[in-house]
Amino acid sequence: MPSSPPVTERETHPEAEPPHREAHEGTLGSRLNWLRAAVLGANDGIVSTAGLVVGVAGATDDRSALLTAGLAGLLAGSLSMAAGEYVSVSTQRDSEKAALAQERRELREQPEAELEELTELLEERGLTRAVAREAAVQLTERDALRAHARVELGIDPDDLTNPWHAAWASFLAFTAGALLPLLAIVLPPADRRLPVTVVSVLLALVCTGWSSARLGAAAPRRAILRNVCGGALAMGVTYGVGALLGAAGV
Repeated sequence: MPSSPPVTERETHPEAEPPHREAHEGTLGSRLNWLRAAVLGANDGIVSTAGLVVGVAGATDDRSALLTAGLAGLLAGSLSMAAGEYVSVSTQRDSEKAALAQERRELREQPEAELEELTELLEERGLTRAVAREAAVQLTERDALRAHARVELGIDPDDLTNPWHAAWASFLAFTAGALLPLLAIVLPPADRRLPVTVVSVLLALVCTGWSSARLGAAAPRRAILRNVCGGALAMGVTYGVGALLGAAGV
């Protein structure tokens, strides 16, 4: 008679089976906000600085003029990006704080109405009335504000957007992106500056497009095509304008 297969520890002790845990490192919204700031900052740094220095290169091959224009564009662009991101995220944070303050006031003044509202919101997510009511009661008893903030407002009270983080991320991303075309236009010999800059910028845009798509779980081809076409168009237009102005002696 064939012997029975050995019984494993997992069969005799199901609890030994390692639990399946999905990694939830931060919310998707928070991740996309950081991704947006970094990608926009890097792309703007690459494209705007490349357009600037290539445009100047169309008018002159003077290294000091190219360096001055590139540095001015880098500083102006990075500070502008940081300021704009700080203002926009500060506005978002103020809106989140105001919504939380209003919710806190409503919970204090109309607790029963808020409990009913939470029940209805949970019902809309597919729970039966009885289960939704029980869940709403338990969530309210544990932390009413947190429950309403997450279910009703989609806000995590412990993870509000930080304008300083967004500003620094945009500043650093823009600076890192802008350094590439700046160095590519001033370091090579005069007869190789333009092709080196164009190739370097297009390759960098391929990398940023691919990275943004992969981090956002999207198809990379479309993101890469958008980046490369936009950068090539910017450099082509600015170089043409610079060449015309240089030929006119402006």
